[in-house]
Amino acid sequence: MPMTDKYFANATAMPSMPEVAHRLLKSFEREDMGMHELADLIGRDQGLSVKLLRLANSARFSPRHTIATIKDAATTIGLNSLRDMALAACLAGAFPKLPNFDRLRFWRKCLATAGHARVLAQASDLDPDTAYLAGLVMRAGELLMLMHDPEAIVQAEAESRQPDSLLEHEMALLQCNHLEVSAELARRWKFPDELVRALATAADPMACKPFCRLGGVLRLASVLADAGDLGLDPLATLHEVQPELFHHMHFDMDEAWLTSHLAGYEALTSGVDQLLH
Repeated sequence: MPMTDKYFANATAMPSMPEVAHRLLKSFEREDMGMHELADLIGRDQGLSVKLLRLANSARFSPRHTIATIKDAATTIGLNSLRDMALAACLAGAFPKLPNFDRLRFWRKCLATAGHARVLAQASDLDPDTAYLAGLVMRAGELLMLMHDPEAIVQAEAESRQPDSLLEHEMALLQCNHLEVSAELARRWKFPDELVRALATAADPMACKPFCRLGGVLRLASVLADAGDLGLDPLATLHEVQPELFHHMHFDMDEAWLTSHLAGYEALTSGVDQLLH
């Protein structure tokens, strides 16, 4: 029996993705969805609308006037940003608040991972929207593990003082890692097969045959998020902890481009508290 099965044994306790989130996922497949249609979709969920309006009026976007409607928010922050933030709020809202766990820090790292994944995907000729979504759900498995094995996960977090080290500590304590759980959760949530495979291979991208470029993007995006969380230089951290993967994906040939396109940690995570309350 796979070690991840225990996290899905209680079907009633497993988080479910809200209906509006499923509709947002479908919007990735469409090129004709406009701002007004997206705003109408989000507006059906009052709680989600409140969170997004709060974010649109925050210092992150610094609007010149008060944003009072979702349609105004769509015009102010743009369709992609609105959809990204809506998905982040839906995902965060699907999980309960858990004791002895830094929820704000966790979701900051999720948003940073997603933002970095989008940029790395662009440099890899991959779909940036799929990469963003994959980056957003990449760490979700940790929350399921926390619900079932809280002491072990808190310990793994406490021992992960170096970037890109959480997987190793999870394996030592629980014989599985959050990427395996995230992949299974994404499968059960009926996410695209490409995304599920990328999550599953991100734990060891170089061992995957054939090589999964999206899995490699996700692992490197996670390293960048860890670096931002710890206040470390992002590219230097990639060279230090994932040199083989970084070189294999030829990002070492585009360091100037990456430096100019990778957003700072604060920029990627600003406003997260508005999405969580």
